[in-house]
Amino acid sequence: MSMQRVPTAGRWAIYIALAVVFAIACAFLADWQFTRNEERAAQLDLVARNYDQSPVPLSTLIAGTSDFDADDEWRPVALQGRYLADEEVLVRNRPRGGTSAFEVLTPFLLDDGRIVIVDRGWVPPASDSADPAAVPAAPAGDVIVTARLRPGEPAPASGRGAPDGQVATIDLPLIAQDTGATTVTGAYALMVAEEPTPATRPEPIDPPTADPGPHLSYAIQWILFAVMGFIFIGYVIRTEITHRREDLADAAPDDGAPSPPRPRRDRSGRRRDSDMEDEDAILDAASR
Repeated sequence: MSMQRVPTAGRWAIYIALAVVFAIACAFLADWQFTRNEERAAQLDLVARNYDQSPVPLSTLIAGTSDFDADDEWRPVALQGRYLADEEVLVRNRPRGGTSAFEVLTPFLLDDGRIVIVDRGWVPPASDSADPAAVPAAPAGDVIVTARLRPGEPAPASGRGAPDGQVATIDLPLIAQDTGATTVTGAYALMVAEEPTPATRPEPIDPPTADPGPHLSYAIQWILFAVMGFIFIGYVIRTEITHRREDLADAAPDDGAPSPPRPRRDRSGRRRDSDMEDEDAILDAASR
């Protein structure tokens, strides 16, 4: 049924109801963006609080293998021990340097017997294949590593696997199946420096960005959209009132007083004045 056949009050009620529903949807979306903005602000505060602290022994922050406080993310730690280079794995499909790079995960045997997974950085793929071009070897013997703690990553939701010697994500429990029960699964160590320093090493991971993101501006935009919805409905109703008043004026009875000729409407419904009709008459006469 055409909206023009609905009574005026009912039609306006529908317009207002649509504006209210639209505003409610915009409010939910704005609240979601405000929440994301708060989460991002908390992440930036955590980085600012922990990133540049002095390194502490790993046992100060992680006493066992699975305990890890999320508030300790990005805290620098000092590790003493040796790399287990034979158990090194690569994390595939990492967006680094504009390529699908590989991150190098090398298990590190601590002096206390635990094993920590150290992310030593990333290497690009080879130019002629999807495999890494080259993986710089980890230093042999006793090594002192300075690194920052990061929580592990979940297994891929798609269930995708990886070739031998590679993993799809930094899934610490999965890696621990090969490195042993003494592997720390609560967090891994993102390397900052190592001594002795090797001649070549993987490319370092970029520090976290301080960009707060667009969430606050998106939230404000949704609020503006909600307001604009009511403004648009108000404009539609005002336009209908104006047209109705014009139609009533056209249909008013003649009281005997001379009145100017009433504009007519063409087939498209547009109003036509006498000048337009005179022009049409001249054009018709010229074409005969």
